[in-house]
Amino acid sequence: MLGNFIFYNPTKLYFGDKAQENLAEAVKPFGNKVLVTYGNGSIKRNGIYDDVMKALKEAGKEVVELPDVMPNPTYFKVDEGIKCIKVNEIDFILAVGGGSTIDYAKAISVAAGYDGDPWQHFWVEQNDPAPDAKIVPVGAVLTMVGTGSEMNGGSVITNHKQKLKIGKVFDSRVFPKFAILNPKYTYSVPKHHMVAGIFDIMSHIMEQYFSGDDDNTSDYIAEGLMRSLIESSRVAVKDPHNYEARSNIMWTATWALNRLIGMGKSQDWNVHMIGQAIGAHTDATHGMTLSGVSLAYYRYIMEGGLHRFARFAKVVWGINPEGKTEVELADAGLIALEEWMKEIGVATEVSSLGVNEGNIEGIADATFGMRGGYKQIKRDDVVKILKSSL
Repeated sequence: MLGNFIFYNPTKLYFGDKAQENLAEAVKPFGNKVLVTYGNGSIKRNGIYDDVMKALKEAGKEVVELPDVMPNPTYFKVDEGIKCIKVNEIDFILAVGGGSTIDYAKAISVAAGYDGDPWQHFWVEQNDPAPDAKIVPVGAVLTMVGTGSEMNGGSVITNHKQKLKIGKVFDSRVFPKFAILNPKYTYSVPKHHMVAGIFDIMSHIMEQYFSGDDDNTSDYIAEGLMRSLIESSRVAVKDPHNYEARSNIMWTATWALNRLIGMGKSQDWNVHMIGQAIGAHTDATHGMTLSGVSLAYYRYIMEGGLHRFARFAKVVWGINPEGKTEVELADAGLIALEEWMKEIGVATEVSSLGVNEGNIEGIADATFGMRGGYKQIKRDDVVKILKSSL
């Protein structure tokens, strides 16, 4: 490893089929008024809501509810949350849901204490809260895996008015104080969203893996995570209630994006930048925007990181390199990736997500190119990638 870094993660995890039994004790230190935020109400149908409310009552908390957080949380919804926090003098935010709900909770936790324009300050300009800023602490009860938001500072918000979807990775003060991870809580997630989450996990790992040329311990960890995810995804698609597979996927999702495997690495993230721009224009499911563009993107940059792509084929997919050139081996790895994507049922092209010749230019305009990967992507490159992924 060649990079210099500091690794710190303050989030306490409670994992397993009895993880929710720790919620009452976990929430006790964080003030009296708890804002419980969640999505469209599925937690009321599957019993998770009852578990949460029972624990909060046991902890003696006063509860305010903020439902209807959408899959791609909007800045309009953030504004609603800011007002709710101020009016009710909220001490703690408990996000019950998937990555969107947790991202949303983090967004309002910092935005409520800022007097200016939070969208411009935090998401457009990418500032962290001031050292003395008031940040409402956040906890999470995870019901859908994919984003890793339960153990990081990420918060992706969509501004429909500006046709922008921007992620801000806040510092450790904004990380959830704790997260409840019960794999059984993910059983009721529809297959479409389950497999989208699975690819989101894979994409997080690949974004960090396909960068750098040094012999980095982080890459060995990433390879193990990818192999575990591939194996467990195949089981979960056939048997969504297979606890072992779902628990492996949940645990992999957390470690894919809690900063560990990015240590000492430059990192890429252009698939996410393009995917988020697609989402801003189409509101397509996040994981599907990533899968839709990934094959075209990685084929576009493969030459710049040929050795790493060849290693990906050998180590992750078990492809025999005998008789193959490095280019052929690297290409075989991407073919294996494509076959797995089709096997689990995620999008392999962006035309199925609402992208067409008419909105490609706008999506390219909304893409923020990153510089950490094997090729610096400019606007014209984005257009070419999108056209080849239609």
